[in-house]
Amino acid sequence: MKWRGSCLLACWLSLAAQAGAIDPGKDPVPSVMWAFYQQQFLGNAPFVFDERVKLLAPPFAEDARQVPLEIDARALKGEVVRILAWAELNPLPKIVDFQPLDSVLPWLSLRIRIEQATPLRAAVLTRDGVWHVGSTLIDAAGGGCTAPSVVRTQPGWEEHIGEVLGGRYPRDGFSRVRMQVAHPMDNGMVSGIPEFFINHAELRDHNEHVLARLELFPAVSENPNLAFDIEGAGQTRLLLRDNSGNEFDASIP
Repeated sequence: MKWRGSCLLACWLSLAAQAGAIDPGKDPVPSVMWAFYQQQFLGNAPFVFDERVKLLAPPFAEDARQVPLEIDARALKGEVVRILAWAELNPLPKIVDFQPLDSVLPWLSLRIRIEQATPLRAAVLTRDGVWHVGSTLIDAAGGGCTAPSVVRTQPGWEEHIGEVLGGRYPRDGFSRVRMQVAHPMDNGMVSGIPEFFINHAELRDHNEHVLARLELFPAVSENPNLAFDIEGAGQTRLLLRDNSGNEFDASIP
């Protein structure tokens, strides 16, 4: 019986390790807002806290208007359907809704606004209908969401809206495509300035085949910086649309 109990324990630990978390039901960054956002964004779908979903952010936001965030679910490659990210204590919490399709790995880098110290979450939906939740904490002096746009202080900024700078950087087995889009990404929280932000983006290949879709939200920083990991060679095209109906288009060789 003792031998049998040891075997059962070893099997349980092995399965738990494969799941990416020893205790998938315990919140690694306890938050008073988790239950609210879990219901709002994930509904009644099953979920686990999963160490394989990694959120990389600095421990302290030196510039709360431009906080780098990396979402890495490549450990679940081939199973990912959708990725949601949010900042639980932001006044505008939702960050991105990302659907990596053909040839795009479940990895995304961008910059966000942080209003105060907050838990950050990324929920990854896999083909079996389970959400895998990654978490981290970030500290901040505050004010990133309510600070006025730097873009709007620059003369002639309106003439450059939608301009894209970017490049492709080969890696082992894939390419990392980085892009910066000129746009104020106004979130409506500065007096007298309504919401004006990029809310939709698509990645396409040279045959106009859709590789990935993104819905962006006002928590994304002005002049958005986006990066994707793409398998295979060939031109990548980025199509963008903002909430005023403006459409932009750029190609990365």
